[in-house]
Amino acid sequence: MYALVEFKGKQYKAEKGALLKVDRLDSEPGQKIEIDSVLLVSGGADGGEVSVGTPYVKGVQVSATVESHEKGDKIIVFKYKPKKDYRRKQGHRQQYSIIKIEDIKLKA
Repeated sequence: MYALVEFKGKQYKAEKGALLKVDRLDSEPGQKIEIDSVLLVSGGADGGEVSVGTPYVKGVQVSATVESHEKGDKIIVFKYKPKKDYRRKQGHRQQYSIIKIEDIKLKA
């Protein structure tokens, strides 16, 4: 069973036990979070029934736990204009949170 969820403006494929790398959360490691914006839910591993939302599937909730926080690789942003003595160098490291999908709940 898997679900496509929208979280912090991006879409992710959530399966039970999967680790997702999402934009940094304010939550502490070990804290539980609930995701209600589920776009699609697929049945079991045997290719069961697929429910597609308009835009969200009603009665489905994905629960996850914050595992850790980390930083991505450094990216160098370098701007220049030839023959004009204009150079700007800037570095950036994106911060991420690792969340583990605990369960996909179908509310009755």
